[in-house]
Amino acid sequence: MSVNPVVIAGGGIGGLVTALTLHQIGVPCIVLEAAEEMRPLGVGINLQPNAVRELFDLGLDEAALDAVGVPVQEWALLGLNGCEVYAEPRGRKAGYGWPQFAVHRGDFHMLLYRTVLDRLGPEAVRLGARVTGYTIEDEGVRAHLEGGDSLTGSLLIGADGIHSRVRAQMHPDQPPIHWGGAVMWRGTVRAKPIRTGSSFVGLGTHRQRMVIYPISHMEADGTALINWIAEVTVDSTEGWTGEGWFRPVEVEHFVHHFDGFRYDWLDVPEMLRAADCAYENPMIDRDPIPTWVEGPVALMGDAAHAMYPTGSNGASQAVIDARTLGAKMLEHGVTPQALAAYDAQLCGPVSELVLRNRGAGPFGLLNLLDDRCGGVFDDIDDVIPEEERRAFMAGYKQAAGFAIEALNEAPATIPSGARVQSGRGR
Repeated sequence: MSVNPVVIAGGGIGGLVTALTLHQIGVPCIVLEAAEEMRPLGVGINLQPNAVRELFDLGLDEAALDAVGVPVQEWALLGLNGCEVYAEPRGRKAGYGWPQFAVHRGDFHMLLYRTVLDRLGPEAVRLGARVTGYTIEDEGVRAHLEGGDSLTGSLLIGADGIHSRVRAQMHPDQPPIHWGGAVMWRGTVRAKPIRTGSSFVGLGTHRQRMVIYPISHMEADGTALINWIAEVTVDSTEGWTGEGWFRPVEVEHFVHHFDGFRYDWLDVPEMLRAADCAYENPMIDRDPIPTWVEGPVALMGDAAHAMYPTGSNGASQAVIDARTLGAKMLEHGVTPQALAAYDAQLCGPVSELVLRNRGAGPFGLLNLLDDRCGGVFDDIDDVIPEEERRAFMAGYKQAAGFAIEALNEAPATIPSGARVQSGRGR
């Protein structure tokens, strides 16, 4: 095997799962993270069953995930008048072999970080080390760091997010970050969960909606930590003119958009005003690129396929990327050929998923509802028949890689105990 480690640019969810995967198959690696300190940032995210399966195979069991989130029981869309458009069970209740988890992103990230340090040692993650570019060399690839330092690796994995420096070098003519006009405000609040007690709920229209779901188990008083996303769509012709990409704001800055979202089971303005935090950010992604690979350099996670969060599968896809990279190294060694095989399997289909999410993903049902009745109805079957609703959702799950039968029947991405054989590196 190659003497040089695999260099992973970025210590986010994708980069850390990549490190755990490479350690599992016996491939030395080092994570270079730009932040000076790892902190539990962000609010709620969803881990779909396909990603949870991979995390279980990494030894992050149900108890570990349960400590940073809660199994999702239901996914539901509700119209502007609060009436149900579509609902289905999720995770094991839907027939998957694995649960779906809604987790606090920061707590989950710190779980991964602690696990990497425990398994690979404290030297496996180098903080304050921002990768600014790379040079492909005979013995591998040299990663250049801010400040002038550099590090040679057998391969370089660009897991450095939507503003990836690795991607910018690989695709210097890429268009700027894409914003389609949706502005999101995100935060958490301690409140009583709605519907099943662990439901992911989308409420409103495609132009103005709420997403609400718990990311903790209920306490004795019946409350849980609730993740919420408030979203409106505005004119985007002048591009994003806000102050940065993610900033704290006061709830009064945006709560008026949701004054009409008052129901006998939920008062949305009241819930928002009780929030313990609120952050504003545009819903952004990047146009797909023809390849994620240049020789011994590969992109993964948001660096490869930043996507709208409408399908709740950005983090899940980063996990799948990491595991697929590991599987290809088992087949081809720690080589550019492994990266090429990874690219061939994922780049095309996931690029299509990016565009599908840009078109509202599973929330596209709300677009259809708005076209047909303006979001207000008495009987949803008179507007969108049940068969049409189910077919729409089945198509999305198939594209996103978590169709029930296909996932349950698929063999493990990385067989238990599999290791990259000595001599299969560069």
